[in-house]
Amino acid sequence: MSNPVLYSTQSGVATISLNRPKRLNAINPDLLKTLHDAIQAANDDDNVRVILLRGQGRAFCAGDDLKEFDQQVGTESETRAYIENIQNITRGLCLNKKMVVGAIHGWAVGGGLEWVINCDFVVMARTTRFFFPEISLGIFVTGGVTKLLVEQIGLSRAREMILLGEKYAAADALRLGFDWRIVEDSQVFQVGNDLAKRITALPVNPVRNLKRALRESPTLTLEQTLTLETKAAVEGFLDPQSAELVRQRLH
Repeated sequence: MSNPVLYSTQSGVATISLNRPKRLNAINPDLLKTLHDAIQAANDDDNVRVILLRGQGRAFCAGDDLKEFDQQVGTESETRAYIENIQNITRGLCLNKKMVVGAIHGWAVGGGLEWVINCDFVVMARTTRFFFPEISLGIFVTGGVTKLLVEQIGLSRAREMILLGEKYAAADALRLGFDWRIVEDSQVFQVGNDLAKRITALPVNPVRNLKRALRESPTLTLEQTLTLETKAAVEGFLDPQSAELVRQRLH
């Protein structure tokens, strides 16, 4: 049996690839566990600066594998544990110190679309299709999208996307309010990798502090935001690397 998630690192970029191509990388317990382990490995590796998330084969992720639905549902405690495993993926992508770039192609459905929304940057192939089927199946969205999606595209459009489950093309993304980069299919992985490399070239601490500040600022008062920025700015001014970068810029 092939590994449901592939993991590799190069030059500060950890590439995490969903690898169930025959099932369009649909989510099952094995994929969840292996994906969680890969994200944890990237977050624990000080040499990793950016996570690049992508899928193998014809799609990024077709959502829950409905053919294995019985493995996802059991007693209440078993079902709760499975859902927590899904939520832990979002914690690993959003509540971490590393920027996450998604290179998305094919279908991004349900839980797969949630992971797209969890990324800090999204590069999407022009022929990508995405939607939320959960409500129509009598289940519910996860991945923090009832908060993150509202922040990204507003309450009305988030409600419409989740409730009605309409299928969208990549070309609809900007109309919906997403700030995703839409590129030709042949370019999606190269552009995603180039963006990840560009981020790795930036100083580590300001990037990490920016991710934290942008994540926390919606729930903070202005005064709390100023305090958070002050702490990060002081750290930046006192970092010897900053002085060296300023000297280089002046010459």
